[in-house]
Amino acid sequence: MPVLPRPPWPLPALLAWAMAWLVFTGLQRVVSPVWALLAASAVAVAASLWGSTWWRRGLIAAGFPLALALTGWASVPPWAWLVPLGLLLVVYPLNAWRDAPVFPTPRHALRGLNTVAPLAPGARVLDAGCGLGDGLIALHSVYPHARIEGVEWSWLLRLLCGLRCRWARVRRADMWAQDWSAYALVYLFQRPESMARAGAKAQAEMPPGSWLVSLEFAVPGTLAQGQLRLPGGRVVWIYRLPLAAAVRG
Repeated sequence: MPVLPRPPWPLPALLAWAMAWLVFTGLQRVVSPVWALLAASAVAVAASLWGSTWWRRGLIAAGFPLALALTGWASVPPWAWLVPLGLLLVVYPLNAWRDAPVFPTPRHALRGLNTVAPLAPGARVLDAGCGLGDGLIALHSVYPHARIEGVEWSWLLRLLCGLRCRWARVRRADMWAQDWSAYALVYLFQRPESMARAGAKAQAEMPPGSWLVSLEFAVPGTLAQGQLRLPGGRVVWIYRLPLAAAVRG
């Protein structure tokens, strides 16, 4: 399935703000300012998925309501300014902030993974924290005969991911509460702070011979079975279970 290219920065922010203003000014003629604010903020929050980093996503989502508040263009009740925050929490739930919400996997990031971590046909593969499905698409491209699954905490992202990746089983769930014992491979694109926890969970639950794969961030103090080097210095870390401690020189 083709993956839409991410517009270069700051084009995502400019496009999102322009769309939000167009929606707001257009709807003000037919609905109340509160409903116009709701619709325009929804556009801005949805467009925040274009952001490649956390601060860019926040800037895209917050730019329109902040500008509207500063200009004083519309007269809305004070509680209405909670609308953008509520929409942001729908897309990025609070408990997901501990992890890495919507860090998209580059399209060809996992190319060659099947040669380092081969899987039998029908093996179950999990993308833990699948967001909009970029990781699922990358996994499906290298393991076309595997049973690809994803878990995502945000119900909105889970819905969009399920529509985008109809060949995968996508569930709304907490990735840390899921049992990883049935999976031949678990893929993550998280944060450095999450990797020790991910390694401990994999060690406790995943069977011998299975694989833990992480884009960019290594499991601390653990020996990797292999690596894939990506343009820009990024690394895909590949671990075979049970995990082995790294040898310190």
